[in-house]
Amino acid sequence: MISHPEKRIIGVTLLGLIVLGGNAAQASLYERPKERVPLPDPIGYVSDHAQVVEQEWKDRIRSVCIDLEKKSGVEMVIVTVPSIKPYPSAKHYADALYEKWQIGSTQQEHGLMVLVAVQERQAAMALGRKMFSVITPTVRSEVSRDYLQPAIERGHFGEGLYRTAVALATPAQEVRLNTPSRPRIKGLGIWITLGTTIAVVVFFWWISRPDLRHPYRRIQKGEYWGTGQGGFGGNWGGFGGGTSGEGYR
Repeated sequence: MISHPEKRIIGVTLLGLIVLGGNAAQASLYERPKERVPLPDPIGYVSDHAQVVEQEWKDRIRSVCIDLEKKSGVEMVIVTVPSIKPYPSAKHYADALYEKWQIGSTQQEHGLMVLVAVQERQAAMALGRKMFSVITPTVRSEVSRDYLQPAIERGHFGEGLYRTAVALATPAQEVRLNTPSRPRIKGLGIWITLGTTIAVVVFFWWISRPDLRHPYRRIQKGEYWGTGQGGFGGNWGGFGGGTSGEGYR
Protein backbone atom coordinates (compact mmCIF):
# COMPACT_ATOMS: atom_id res chain seq x y z
CA MET A 1 0.00 0.00 0.00
CA ILE A 2 1.40 3.42 -1.05
CA SER A 3 1.68 6.05 1.64
CA HIS A 4 0.42 9.63 1.14
CA PRO A 5 3.90 11.19 0.63
CA GLU A 6 4.71 8.60 -2.01
CA LYS A 7 1.39 9.23 -3.79
CA ARG A 8 2.14 12.95 -3.81
CA ILE A 9 5.55 12.40 -5.40
CA ILE A 10 4.11 10.10 -8.09
CA GLY A 11 1.31 12.58 -8.86
CA VAL A 12 3.77 15.45 -9.29
CA THR A 13 5.96 13.33 -11.54
CA LEU A 14 3.03 12.34 -13.77
CA LEU A 15 1.86 15.94 -13.95
CA GLY A 16 5.34 17.04 -15.00
CA LEU A 17 5.42 14.44 -17.76
CA ILE A 18 2.03 15.56 -19.03
CA VAL A 19 3.13 19.20 -19.11
CA LEU A 20 6.36 18.34 -20.90
CA GLY A 21 4.47 16.18 -23.35
CA GLY A 22 2.01 19.00 -24.06
CA ASN A 23 4.80 21.53 -24.63
CA ALA A 24 6.57 19.14 -26.99
CA ALA A 25 3.37 18.65 -28.97
CA GLN A 26 2.84 22.39 -29.25
CA ALA A 27 6.44 22.87 -30.31
CA SER A 28 6.02 20.25 -33.02
CA LEU A 29 2.90 22.03 -34.30
CA TYR A 30 3.97 25.67 -34.16
CA GLU A 31 7.75 25.72 -34.22
CA ARG A 32 8.41 23.28 -37.02
CA PRO A 33 9.94 25.23 -39.93
CA LYS A 34 8.10 25.01 -43.19
CA GLU A 35 10.00 23.00 -45.76
CA ARG A 36 10.55 24.96 -48.93
CA VAL A 37 11.16 23.21 -52.21
CA PRO A 38 14.32 24.60 -53.80
CA LEU A 39 13.66 26.32 -57.10
CA PRO A 40 16.32 26.73 -59.81
CA ASP A 41 18.03 30.04 -60.47
CA PRO A 42 17.71 31.94 -63.75
CA ILE A 43 20.45 31.51 -66.33
CA GLY A 44 19.28 33.98 -68.95
CA TYR A 45 16.41 34.50 -71.32
CA VAL A 46 16.52 30.76 -72.02
CA SER A 47 16.88 28.86 -68.74
CA ASP A 48 17.13 25.34 -70.09
CA HIS A 49 17.49 23.41 -66.82
CA ALA A 50 16.21 20.22 -68.47
CA GLN A 51 18.83 20.55 -71.24
CA VAL A 52 16.42 19.77 -74.05
CA VAL A 53 16.95 22.85 -76.25
CA GLU A 54 19.72 22.85 -78.86
CA GLN A 55 22.12 25.79 -78.90
CA GLU A 56 20.88 27.00 -82.29
CA TRP A 57 17.32 27.31 -80.99
CA LYS A 58 18.56 28.92 -77.77
CA ASP A 59 20.23 31.66 -79.80
CA ARG A 60 17.08 32.26 -81.84
CA ILE A 61 14.86 32.39 -78.76
CA ARG A 62 17.29 34.72 -77.00
CA SER A 63 17.28 37.03 -80.02
CA VAL A 64 13.47 37.25 -79.92
CA CYS A 65 13.47 38.01 -76.19
CA ILE A 66 16.15 40.69 -76.49
CA ASP A 67 14.37 42.36 -79.39
CA LEU A 68 11.07 42.36 -77.49
CA GLU A 69 12.63 43.95 -74.41
CA LYS A 70 14.37 46.64 -76.47
CA LYS A 71 11.19 47.57 -78.33
CA SER A 72 8.68 47.47 -75.50
CA GLY A 73 10.47 46.85 -72.20
CA VAL A 74 8.62 43.55 -71.69
CA GLU A 75 10.82 40.80 -70.28
CA MET A 76 10.11 37.31 -71.64
CA VAL A 77 11.83 34.20 -70.27
CA ILE A 78 11.64 30.62 -71.55
CA VAL A 79 12.22 27.88 -68.95
CA THR A 80 12.50 24.09 -69.05
CA VAL A 81 12.74 21.90 -65.94
CA PRO A 82 13.08 18.13 -65.60
CA SER A 83 10.18 17.92 -63.14
CA ILE A 84 7.81 20.13 -61.15
CA LYS A 85 7.53 17.83 -58.11
CA PRO A 86 6.16 18.30 -55.50
CA TYR A 87 4.04 21.07 -57.08
CA PRO A 88 0.63 19.82 -58.19
CA SER A 89 0.79 21.40 -61.66
CA ALA A 90 3.05 23.29 -64.01
CA LYS A 91 0.96 26.42 -63.40
CA HIS A 92 1.71 26.38 -59.65
CA TYR A 93 5.39 25.85 -60.37
CA ALA A 94 5.48 28.64 -62.96
CA ASP A 95 3.82 31.11 -60.58
CA ALA A 96 6.32 30.29 -57.82
CA LEU A 97 9.25 30.62 -60.20
CA TYR A 98 7.94 33.90 -61.64
CA GLU A 99 7.71 35.39 -58.17
CA LYS A 100 11.15 34.16 -57.10
CA TRP A 101 12.91 35.40 -60.24
CA GLN A 102 11.01 38.72 -60.18
CA ILE A 103 10.49 38.68 -63.91
CA GLY A 104 9.45 41.89 -65.57
CA SER A 105 10.06 45.46 -64.57
CA THR A 106 7.65 47.83 -62.83
CA GLN A 107 6.81 45.55 -59.90
CA GLN A 108 6.76 42.41 -62.06
CA GLU A 109 3.73 43.67 -63.97
CA HIS A 110 5.33 43.51 -67.42
CA GLY A 111 6.83 40.04 -67.46
CA LEU A 112 6.11 36.87 -69.39
CA MET A 113 7.38 33.37 -68.66
CA VAL A 114 6.83 30.09 -70.50
CA LEU A 115 7.55 26.90 -68.56
CA VAL A 116 7.85 23.34 -69.86
CA ALA A 117 8.06 20.37 -67.46
CA VAL A 118 9.62 17.49 -69.40
CA GLN A 119 8.81 14.57 -67.12
CA GLU A 120 5.18 15.58 -66.55
CA ARG A 121 4.81 16.70 -70.20
CA GLN A 122 3.12 19.91 -69.09
CA ALA A 123 3.47 23.55 -70.08
CA ALA A 124 2.33 26.74 -68.41
CA MET A 125 2.62 30.52 -68.69
CA ALA A 126 3.01 33.14 -65.97
CA LEU A 127 2.12 36.74 -66.78
CA GLY A 128 2.42 40.10 -65.14
CA ARG A 129 -0.80 41.98 -64.45
CA LYS A 130 -0.32 44.47 -67.29
CA MET A 131 0.19 41.67 -69.83
CA PHE A 132 -3.31 40.18 -69.61
CA SER A 133 -4.70 42.81 -71.96
CA VAL A 134 -2.49 41.62 -74.85
CA ILE A 135 -1.76 37.98 -73.96
CA THR A 136 -5.41 37.07 -73.77
CA PRO A 137 -6.84 33.59 -73.01
CA THR A 138 -7.43 33.18 -76.73
CA VAL A 139 -3.78 33.90 -77.51
CA ARG A 140 -2.59 31.54 -74.80
CA SER A 141 -4.91 28.78 -76.00
CA GLU A 142 -3.77 29.13 -79.62
CA VAL A 143 -0.08 29.18 -78.72
CA SER A 144 -0.48 26.13 -76.51
CA ARG A 145 -2.46 24.20 -79.12
CA ASP A 146 -0.32 25.13 -82.13
CA TYR A 147 3.20 25.14 -80.68
CA LEU A 148 3.67 24.01 -77.09
CA GLN A 149 1.71 20.78 -77.04
CA PRO A 150 3.03 19.51 -80.41
CA ALA A 151 6.58 20.28 -79.27
CA ILE A 152 6.08 18.32 -76.05
CA GLU A 153 4.47 15.37 -77.81
CA ARG A 154 7.14 15.13 -80.50
CA GLY A 155 10.06 16.09 -78.29
CA HIS A 156 11.02 19.00 -80.54
CA PHE A 157 11.41 21.46 -77.68
CA GLY A 158 13.76 23.90 -79.38
CA GLU A 159 11.64 24.62 -82.44
CA GLY A 160 8.39 24.58 -80.49
CA LEU A 161 9.63 27.04 -77.88
CA TYR A 162 11.07 29.31 -80.56
CA ARG A 163 7.73 29.47 -82.38
CA THR A 164 6.03 30.02 -79.04
CA ALA A 165 8.33 32.95 -78.28
CA VAL A 166 7.64 34.53 -81.68
CA ALA A 167 3.88 34.06 -81.34
CA LEU A 168 3.86 35.68 -77.89
CA ALA A 169 6.27 38.51 -78.75
CA THR A 170 4.01 39.77 -81.54
CA PRO A 171 1.13 40.89 -79.27
CA ALA A 172 3.44 41.56 -76.30
CA GLN A 173 5.26 44.33 -78.13
CA GLU A 174 2.05 46.38 -78.01
CA VAL A 175 2.85 47.06 -74.36
CA ARG A 176 5.06 50.13 -74.00
CA LEU A 177 7.05 50.85 -70.87
CA ASN A 178 8.85 53.90 -72.27
CA THR A 179 7.93 57.42 -71.25
CA PRO A 180 4.63 58.50 -72.73
CA SER A 181 4.90 60.38 -75.98
CA ARG A 182 4.58 64.13 -75.85
CA PRO A 183 1.18 65.42 -76.86
CA ARG A 184 1.12 66.80 -80.36
CA ILE A 185 0.61 70.56 -80.55
CA LYS A 186 -2.21 71.45 -82.90
CA GLY A 187 -1.11 73.73 -85.72
CA LEU A 188 2.58 73.40 -84.84
CA GLY A 189 3.52 73.39 -88.53
CA ILE A 190 1.67 76.64 -89.12
CA TRP A 191 3.51 78.38 -86.30
CA ILE A 192 6.87 77.10 -87.52
CA THR A 193 6.15 78.38 -91.05
CA LEU A 194 4.97 81.75 -89.74
CA GLY A 195 8.01 82.16 -87.51
CA THR A 196 10.37 81.26 -90.35
CA THR A 197 8.68 83.77 -92.66
CA ILE A 198 8.93 86.57 -90.10
CA ALA A 199 12.60 85.77 -89.51
CA VAL A 200 13.35 85.95 -93.24
CA VAL A 201 11.50 89.29 -93.62
CA VAL A 202 13.32 90.80 -90.64
CA PHE A 203 16.66 89.59 -91.99
CA PHE A 204 16.21 91.17 -95.43
CA TRP A 205 14.87 94.37 -93.86
CA TRP A 206 17.93 94.54 -91.65
CA ILE A 207 20.44 94.09 -94.48
CA SER A 208 18.58 96.79 -96.49
CA ARG A 209 19.14 99.36 -93.71
CA PRO A 210 22.83 100.26 -93.53
CA ASP A 211 22.02 102.86 -90.91
CA LEU A 212 21.24 100.04 -88.50
CA ARG A 213 24.63 98.51 -89.18
CA HIS A 214 26.62 101.76 -88.94
CA PRO A 215 29.45 101.59 -86.39
CA TYR A 216 28.52 104.92 -84.77
CA ARG A 217 25.97 104.63 -82.04
CA ARG A 218 24.29 107.99 -82.82
CA ILE A 219 23.44 106.93 -86.33
CA GLN A 220 22.24 103.53 -85.05
CA LYS A 221 19.82 105.41 -82.81
CA GLY A 222 18.22 107.18 -85.80
CA GLU A 223 20.33 110.38 -85.91
CA TYR A 224 20.55 110.24 -89.66
CA TRP A 225 19.96 112.64 -92.53
CA GLY A 226 16.93 114.81 -92.07
CA THR A 227 16.36 114.02 -88.39
CA GLY A 228 16.92 117.62 -87.27
CA GLN A 229 18.72 116.34 -84.14
CA GLY A 230 22.20 117.57 -84.84
CA GLY A 231 24.98 115.71 -86.47
CA PHE A 232 24.66 115.73 -90.21
CA GLY A 233 20.99 116.69 -90.00
CA GLY A 234 21.70 119.70 -87.76
CA ASN A 235 24.62 121.10 -89.75
CA TRP A 236 22.88 120.68 -93.04
CA GLY A 237 19.41 121.79 -92.12
CA GLY A 238 18.22 122.70 -95.65
CA PHE A 239 19.55 119.51 -97.15
CA GLY A 240 18.12 117.54 -94.27
CA GLY A 241 14.74 119.15 -94.73
CA GLY A 242 14.60 118.25 -98.37
CA THR A 243 15.40 114.64 -97.71
CA SER A 244 13.57 114.22 -94.44
CA GLY A 245 12.03 110.82 -93.99
CA GLU A 246 13.66 109.27 -97.04
CA GLY A 247 17.02 107.90 -95.95
CA TYR A 248 18.18 104.76 -97.78
CA ARG A 249 15.51 102.69 -99.34
